[in-house]
Amino acid sequence: MIELIVSQGRVADRKPRMIEGAARIARAVEERYGLTGRWIGEPAPAANDDWSVSLPQAEGQLTALGRAVGESIRGGHRTVLVSNTCPASIGTLPVVARELPDAVVLYIDGHGDFNTPDTTGTGYLGGMVLAAACGLWDSGHGGGLPASQAVLVGARDIDEAEAGLIARAGVRVIPPGETTAENILDAIGDRPVWVHIDWDVLEPGHVPADYTVPDGLLPEQIRTVFDTIPADRLLGVELAEFDASSDEAQNERAVAVILDMIAPVFENPFENARENARENAFAGR
Repeated sequence: MIELIVSQGRVADRKPRMIEGAARIARAVEERYGLTGRWIGEPAPAANDDWSVSLPQAEGQLTALGRAVGESIRGGHRTVLVSNTCPASIGTLPVVARELPDAVVLYIDGHGDFNTPDTTGTGYLGGMVLAAACGLWDSGHGGGLPASQAVLVGARDIDEAEAGLIARAGVRVIPPGETTAENILDAIGDRPVWVHIDWDVLEPGHVPADYTVPDGLLPEQIRTVFDTIPADRLLGVELAEFDASSDEAQNERAVAVILDMIAPVFENPFENARENARENAFAGR
């Protein structure tokens, strides 16, 4: 059974329509697949603030999202989280690491998100998400994800200091041109899989997103990732950073592209997912 979780509280949003973007995707998923989402948080205005301000401001939202994801995993669901921003995963990925200690996290993003408070050049919390999950800095929401189980897919805009951290930690990077079924299968091995996607991983023009960079993945490559992961081992998906526009036709096109990319998440059978989730959650305890 799929459980849909929708983030609607501000988590370092710097654009005013990211929360709306999450809501649009979630409503489309609800309608297409007959789901009722668990909507969490209340919208708040965007602000161009530093991580030291946005992180404590989002504490309640991050805690609530982490709690919801943990409950979903323990319930044996395939979890689908639609969030406004990548930093929402500061609250969820540590929970994934705790509940599914064997899981590989495919972090599909145009950026590395592997900065720390000491290396960030922008102060943006979104650039520090994966590093927090891997325990390189203390967000206050936990870490615990082994760097060897984190795979950056589609990343190409990586700061010099950030690249050093990625290399030293041993995080695998699969660039856009190497995002193939063969490499995805090699990266996940026989482990359960959790997928995080920031839509800036795509070549600009397909889905409006914050911080877009050129030479990205194509939608069919995202679809290939989901077609490649064995259905019974895909335990969760996070979708972030759809920057809804004032152009309704553009929004409709973008949502249609997203629904096509993620269709295998909802259409593939996964009868064994509940058993696998529970086995992995308690492995080694």
